[in-house]
Amino acid sequence: MNGLATIPGMSLDPWRNRARRAVVSRLREGLRANGDAPHYVICGSDPLAYRVVMELSQSYEARITVIVPSRRRPEGPDIADVKGIHLIRADRLDEDTFRRAGLAGADGLALLHQNDVGNIHAALCAQDVEPSVRLVIRMFTPRLAEGVKRLFVDCEVMSDSAMAAPAFVAAALGEPAPTDFQHAGRNFYVARRSEVRPDSVVCGLADTRERNNPRVLPADQSRADLVLAEVRGQQAGTVIAARRIVQKRRRRRPFAVLFRGLRWFVSRKLGIATIAVLLVSTTFGALLARSQGLSPWQALYSTLLTTITGSDVDLEESLGVQLIQIVLTLAGLALVPLITAVVVDAIVNARLALNAGRLRMPRENHIVVVGVGNVGTRIIRQLYELGIEVVAIDKDPAARGAPVARQLGIPLIIGDASQEAVLRAASVGTCQALVVVSTDDVSNLQAALNGRSIRPDVRVVMRLFDGDLAYRIQKAFNIGTSRSVSYLAAPAFVAALMNRDVIATIPVDRHVLLVSEMVVARGSLLDGVTVEEASRPGEVRVIALAKFGEPRPIWTPSGAFRVGGGDRLTVVARRSGLGWMLKRAMEQPTEPSPDGS
Repeated sequence: MNGLATIPGMSLDPWRNRARRAVVSRLREGLRANGDAPHYVICGSDPLAYRVVMELSQSYEARITVIVPSRRRPEGPDIADVKGIHLIRADRLDEDTFRRAGLAGADGLALLHQNDVGNIHAALCAQDVEPSVRLVIRMFTPRLAEGVKRLFVDCEVMSDSAMAAPAFVAAALGEPAPTDFQHAGRNFYVARRSEVRPDSVVCGLADTRERNNPRVLPADQSRADLVLAEVRGQQAGTVIAARRIVQKRRRRRPFAVLFRGLRWFVSRKLGIATIAVLLVSTTFGALLARSQGLSPWQALYSTLLTTITGSDVDLEESLGVQLIQIVLTLAGLALVPLITAVVVDAIVNARLALNAGRLRMPRENHIVVVGVGNVGTRIIRQLYELGIEVVAIDKDPAARGAPVARQLGIPLIIGDASQEAVLRAASVGTCQALVVVSTDDVSNLQAALNGRSIRPDVRVVMRLFDGDLAYRIQKAFNIGTSRSVSYLAAPAFVAALMNRDVIATIPVDRHVLLVSEMVVARGSLLDGVTVEEASRPGEVRVIALAKFGEPRPIWTPSGAFRVGGGDRLTVVARRSGLGWMLKRAMEQPTEPSPDGS
């Protein structure tokens, strides 16, 4: 299993990691003053930071301090609009700034700027203010992330682009989210019910038959066509879909590819003139063969020699044959320079295309990726590893993914994808899918609509920040899939910040499901209830229960099975459902007062 959607940065020893998290969490809860809500400090002002702040403020009872730059970003939402937070404006994340934010004694610090080195520097400064603070660091470079984790006692290093990219890749291939993970000694993945054996299904995730309106965690699991299944020799849907595309590409007809290549590089007028001369030569060659009673080979031989070298004077031939020979000779005089011009034109245009970053040959059954920033770079690399041809587009020749594209031999067109000519240069008319993942929502929408105008049935996967806008655009313009990177990644960042054990995230259209494990506190609201009572349709479902002291869980326990204190529950939940479940797993029932109130 490659763990595409598992949470990056988790320990290779999950049980030891969970035990450490539980101990640290209990110690902090014990040291916290009675009745005080946990305090978290968030650094950042981009969409991911906004989503994390919204998650904490809406789903959990917490005190939130947000440190943002003095100058607000021109695009995206304004964190200052979120109610109930303490906002600090500072351009430098140093000890003084963290002291102003009350980091001493805080439960967690999230460093969410898009600057790996800057986040490391801020983490080192934070350690001087509060050595035991829980750190969640956003980082793009995988090798750097591995070393950073060893610098701090309690630290999680995560990449939002690494979490989101597989969802875009799967959508481009027309497959469900490629979530696969390992838990309690078993491997699981997300698949369509029709593609797995019935005894492999662990949980029904969503009913996606109604377009643009999936019903997650339906009460009747049999209605869910998207399921969580145990791996038993099946391959992931993305791998199968990629293999189909590669096989289709291998079945290309070489002459058709050559013809398209000539059309791509030879100017239209020159091509028409060459074809006209060839038609004249073919027509009069056939007339010559018929008049002289020649065999097909003799006709071809006679026509070629007459056209290329000219015909010997033969006064004995009839007037018709002489006229045919004259026409063929004149056609030959025109054909030779035309062929030379075609070759020169093709070579010059190919070199100009190479220098300008355009395609040297037209493509088909490829995937066009617009925007090679953090997310786009991950996408083109994953598509390349699946064996799929990719064409990338970006405005900036120095974009983060430009060196990666050159290294992998992926064509990178430098231009504005909101212009139709740029999309045509990337052969959008014959592509498998158009994936638009730049950071500008307006440009993304324009590129998606232009792609549809070039080819109405092209599969479009588009990145948008606003979830509601994404849904409405998807519905209004019939755009296949709209994704928000911050929406996909924020739940995992929040869970890591709060020391919650989130095992995997599962994107389902515009929803995100979390696979999480929790321990039921003795005497809590969940102690003594049945599995059916612990679940809530549409919000949270228990998929496994490990009794206290038992190393292995019971998978898909019956609804009548009772939960006890100390038991471990593995659940699939929406964000709101997970918050509700965690609260019930820890909260004690309210005892009535002596007067009965």
